[in-house]
Amino acid sequence: MAEIKYLSEHYDKKEFRGIEGYKKFGGYEQLAKALKMDPAKIIDEVKASGLRGRGGAGFPTGMKWGFLPKNGEPRYLLCNADES
Repeated sequence: MAEIKYLSEHYDKKEFRGIEGYKKFGGYEQLAKALKMDPAKIIDEVKASGLRGRGGAGFPTGMKWGFLPKNGEPRYLLCNADES
């Protein structure tokens, strides 16, 4: 199977550097889409994607996000970002 570089496919292009270059190659398109979506739909898409945490248990990310209370209050999800 050939390697597919989703995150680094444009790293070698000088025009890719910086915010404007990133946007030129499609950066932030999915963020713009997500900002227009219902939060529950975002969680459903993350669940359907099969995305898992990188910790030892590989816990399903969508399931973890689904545990946040749905009471209308602001919610904050923290990540320790130390799972390599």
